[in-house]
Amino acid sequence: MKLGILDQIPVPEDSNSTEAIQQSVRLAQAAEDLGYHRYWLAEHHNTKLLASSAPEVTIAHIAAKTSKIRVGSGGVMCMHYSALKIAEVFNTLSALTPGRIDLGIGRAPGGDGPSILALAQGRNVAIDEQYDKIRAIMDLISGVRSDLPEYHHVRATPVGTALPEIWLLGSTGQSAIQAGQLGVGYAFAQFFNGEASREIFDAYRRHFRPTPFMEKPAVLITYAATVADSREEAEYRARPVDLFRLGIRTGQFRPICSAEKANEIKLTEMEEAYIRHMRALHLVGTPEEVADQIMRDNERFGFDECMINANHYAAEHRIDTYRALAKALS
Repeated sequence: MKLGILDQIPVPEDSNSTEAIQQSVRLAQAAEDLGYHRYWLAEHHNTKLLASSAPEVTIAHIAAKTSKIRVGSGGVMCMHYSALKIAEVFNTLSALTPGRIDLGIGRAPGGDGPSILALAQGRNVAIDEQYDKIRAIMDLISGVRSDLPEYHHVRATPVGTALPEIWLLGSTGQSAIQAGQLGVGYAFAQFFNGEASREIFDAYRRHFRPTPFMEKPAVLITYAATVADSREEAEYRARPVDLFRLGIRTGQFRPICSAEKANEIKLTEMEEAYIRHMRALHLVGTPEEVADQIMRDNERFGFDECMINANHYAAEHRIDTYRALAKALS
């Protein structure tokens, strides 16, 4: 099974954004050495906890610092940007590193109300499904005239570059049919809602239409994971990630702290119950246990690739998780 990494560039407590981004470069290089197929950067705004607000910039840098691994966005939040700008950015990236660029497109904001307003320069934002814009991006990248009138008389430059792979992000199944009809890959964020199903992926495949961006249907699923040599150690290392995810869900945002500090923090019974409930979204255990869970899910859901998100405090714990899962899933 092809493996990938989704990097949100977490900024641990007692660190800073510069160190976090530099760590992501080292992590991508390690992932390439471990045989990972893809390395994707997320887009998040108006938070001190994550440093991935400009994935297109980080993609360019990481692609230049690696030689084989595919590098892409997981994803670009297309509601904020012109289809022409997205097409030109990814044509440029493809010209710099042909055959290694992925354009993962998200329809969500990737931020809160103030960031949505700021990215729109104070204008009222009409929230729509974005599918027409995604078609326009695809047309502009491939040099086809867009159906949207604002793009009738423009072309995306540079022209004639290698096409990126295009993927549509989803977390509920709502966009599965549209991803198939667009003829792009379908990247499902299981770590977000845990709502993957065979019905969702079968619907995508039934409606798939081949395009120059994707000749046949492809489903990629992303898990949050923490692994260690023993379940006890894995639970210990997972605690900072659990607290981080709990804070995001409850609005009590806190940076990822050390495992030692995280395991000393006392939670309410309700908070502990919620963390246990989130185990469906965060896989924790030995490499064999977590790999077995992923393979069982693959039998249930039917996906083609697996991406791992490991937002640990300690850089060595992130590397340990990716190294161990690469071996266990090989």
